[in-house]
Amino acid sequence: MPYLARLLTALLLSCMSLLAHAERLRIVTDPWAPYVYEENGQPKGIDYEVTAEVFKRLGVEVDWQFMPWRRCMLMVDQGLADGVLDIFQNAQRSSQLFYPNEPLSEVEFVLFQANDRPHAVNSLDDLRDLTVGTSAGYDYGKAFLESPLFRREAAPTQEANFGKLQRGRIDLVITDRRVGRYMLAQLGLEQQISELPLVIDRQRQYLAVRRNAGMDLLAQRFAAELRRFKQEPAYAELHARYGDVTPGITKTVEQQERSTP
Repeated sequence: MPYLARLLTALLLSCMSLLAHAERLRIVTDPWAPYVYEENGQPKGIDYEVTAEVFKRLGVEVDWQFMPWRRCMLMVDQGLADGVLDIFQNAQRSSQLFYPNEPLSEVEFVLFQANDRPHAVNSLDDLRDLTVGTSAGYDYGKAFLESPLFRREAAPTQEANFGKLQRGRIDLVITDRRVGRYMLAQLGLEQQISELPLVIDRQRQYLAVRRNAGMDLLAQRFAAELRRFKQEPAYAELHARYGDVTPGITKTVEQQERSTP
């Protein structure tokens, strides 16, 4: 009987997994280059390409939708999306979503300043009476979000934030280091705006799926395949194409494969 019970349980779980994959997954995400974005109507980005490759290996088809972050979370909450790409993990979200136990990437939130209006910032205390441009719905860590020392002013896009910084409407912009560097290159502001060394917060980014039947198994399979992919040269080459160097990747590979997305 114990063997029969285990067999029936395995069959049930397999059926649940098949049901979960019977239809295309709908994954939502907020454009955040170079991790995930659209170019000429086509999805691109480091984390998008990694995720797409893992799903391809798992035989799972995906419909991608790009929208503002708050709408992404609303779609998931209402059951209109199966998962969300590049999401941070916290206790509240973990009660609603399954997270693979392997992250896609790690972000570092830093500050960017206009070179003609520099600020000496070594801690949050040095932001006193300043205005920092943020993105609505983003989690920069409790200390930053709850500090009464400075003002936080949200903008609809990264481009808008850096435009306001350039024009002197805000004092600083907070965003991920890779995102900020990418935006400065795209906007031609590399000589006018620079990043500060202080790291405000670090977060890991995941693909998370809604807590439906069988989706926990999908999350486990995704994590296992992602770990395998990270050990392959193709993973390093993908990062190098976006001008990024992953741990253990030599400078030679970066120089050979580097190109702008």
